[in-house]
Amino acid sequence: MTTPATPVFLDAAAISLYIFFAFFAGLIYYLTRENKREGYPMINELPDRPAFATMHGFPETPPPKVFRLHYPEGATVVQGVRPERDVSAQLIPEAPYPGTAFVPTGDAMKDGVGPAAYADRADEPDLAFDDHKPKIVPLRAAPGWHIAHEDPDPRGRPVITLDGEVAGTTVDVWVDRSEYILRYLETELSNGRRVLVPMFLCTFTDDGTARVISVTAAQFAAAPSVAQPEQITLLEEDRISAYFGGGHFYATPERSEPCL
Repeated sequence: MTTPATPVFLDAAAISLYIFFAFFAGLIYYLTRENKREGYPMINELPDRPAFATMHGFPETPPPKVFRLHYPEGATVVQGVRPERDVSAQLIPEAPYPGTAFVPTGDAMKDGVGPAAYADRADEPDLAFDDHKPKIVPLRAAPGWHIAHEDPDPRGRPVITLDGEVAGTTVDVWVDRSEYILRYLETELSNGRRVLVPMFLCTFTDDGTARVISVTAAQFAAAPSVAQPEQITLLEEDRISAYFGGGHFYATPERSEPCL
């Protein structure tokens, strides 16, 4: 006795459901692949282990994107992995297995590692959208800009550091012409060298005296500076911010110790 074949019904609802399944599977694949644009391919932290190699996983990392830049007009940049700074001499792992914490071997603030690490951004200034000129400049190079009369003017006032010492004297402040805020405090040391301090790491008294509690006076004097007197690049911004920000962890031995 034969059994009649079971009929297969393909109506509009079933076809729509199958199309949705296919679309959703493709969406998951696409998003997982695009999610690998940062942090992939994974590199083993212990290169002396030959069993661990560079890993892409599934799916493979996507090809680099090409971005068209607003300025210079017509210029393009290809997304890719920049050569990373070799910090193997400045950091050592606490234990001989991947994923362990790294311990600085020297001055972490100068070496730019740990909480004082910075990104290797372009060594070019950030430009304003309207006039294609550096947008972060000192007030002396920004005609028409001034400090509001109700705010304290730090120019000519001392800068006091974590240890209570006077690190230098404020000679100018740097303004962001695109964001309408003050970005950096320019301080002149006793030897004539000038250092920029992120404005958000400074506190001020009513007379304009600045206090920077992230570093000591000696560390303040060793802070990185800018190459041009009236211009700061993206790389210099990250280095300066990382140096002073890292001082909240590395300035004194007590700061890097556990609270309990």
